[in-house]
Amino acid sequence: MILSKADLPDIKWSMIALLISLVVSGSLVSISGKFEERALKDRQAAQKQLNDARDQLGTAENDQENMASYAMEYNALVAQKVIGDEQRLDWMEGLEKLRQQGVARDFTYTISPQHAYAPSPPLDAGNFQLNRSDMSMQIDLLHEEQLLRLFGGMHAQMAGWFILDGCTLSRAEAANEFSTLKAECSGGWFTMKNKNAP
Repeated sequence: MILSKADLPDIKWSMIALLISLVVSGSLVSISGKFEERALKDRQAAQKQLNDARDQLGTAENDQENMASYAMEYNALVAQKVIGDEQRLDWMEGLEKLRQQGVARDFTYTISPQHAYAPSPPLDAGNFQLNRSDMSMQIDLLHEEQLLRLFGGMHAQMAGWFILDGCTLSRAEAANEFSTLKAECSGGWFTMKNKNAP
């Protein structure tokens, strides 16, 4: 089929329609490509948000599990009166009960005022201030086992956290012909106070 100039008026409208349809279809292809590109970016952003949300959920679940286990430890320390204010009166009453039980022949003690404690090597205590009330003891013993019973009784019967630094034992002569021991011991009562607590 051969076209001539005489055929142009007959196909003019068809050619215009073809050109218009080519322009429209090209525009639609271009617009749909941009729309697809934008949709792909939106999908990637949504996927990133979903992944971030999953990560945050996993972290929150782990934190919740950790909080449950740490809450048990925290509550145990509160019940033991390690967290909170100094328990000087409780310590004195507990030592008096041990004296009445006769775990040692006799003992005297001195509890110094509480002071901030900085362990060596340094320890990150988080939101807690570590405090220590130093205590020195002079103990009269019949034998070494009484010393172990005294400190065992302090641990078992008294609320608090006492850490023994050391003891020095020396032999002393008693008036009733029994050889006795004297112990000089030092240590401290530890407490932890929340820095945000009133």
